[in-house]
Amino acid sequence: MNLILTPPAPNCYTNRCQITRVTTEHWASQNLYCVACDCDTICRAPHNTKAVDFTCIECGHTYQLKSAGRWSETKIVDAGYQSMAAAIKSQRRPSLFVLNYTPDWQVRNLLLIPKFFFTESVIEQRKPLSSNARRAGWIGCNILLHRIPTDGKLVIVSDGVEAARNSIRELFKEVQPLEELSPSLRGWTLDVLRIARKLGSTHFKLNDVYRFESELREIHPDNRNIRAKIRQQLQVLRDLGFVAFSGRGNYEMIR
Repeated sequence: MNLILTPPAPNCYTNRCQITRVTTEHWASQNLYCVACDCDTICRAPHNTKAVDFTCIECGHTYQLKSAGRWSETKIVDAGYQSMAAAIKSQRRPSLFVLNYTPDWQVRNLLLIPKFFFTESVIEQRKPLSSNARRAGWIGCNILLHRIPTDGKLVIVSDGVEAARNSIRELFKEVQPLEELSPSLRGWTLDVLRIARKLGSTHFKLNDVYRFESELREIHPDNRNIRAKIRQQLQVLRDLGFVAFSGRGNYEMIR
């Protein structure tokens, strides 16, 4: 993977956003690969294709590219809230490449978030645009990276160092069973998985997860029985091969 970006000639574009879009999309078309199969190229989607920037020519997996000079591990500004929520519910949301570049146009960080890690829990509604704005009343959203489990943030490039693509593909295969869950169930499953990961230990107890009951209640205010839901989702994670029961409220992470 060539980590050097090549911006267009100075007289081609004057708008910084246009320059960034053209530069990063060209780089992506030359360097990015499909993580869902062994295809080493992805192709640009036709112009004006909604939300999708690239498609794998072999397996059809779709991707979107977000690029920024500033790197944030907490949130990414995204498009309309309603359209994002609808895409998640209908499972039309593509996987997301998050590209961070340096001022001298080099790839510093590159993250992939598989599409099945997008749930309503990870999108945040922004304030409507003011009445003076060209799109007055329009409501955008943020993608809350800190609410996505580490399993769903595949680090392809970190501080200018690329990971082996075979290892990225293996990581993708390990988490792909989550795609089998319906969108309505997957949000809870991923929230409990994120908390289990946040505990920072291979072995943990049910009471350790219960300590985050208030956090889960804030994310899922309509649920009145948080502890029962936690137990249910730990069983789901067990069935998917992410955790194992050790008896008497003890668990072990096995992925």
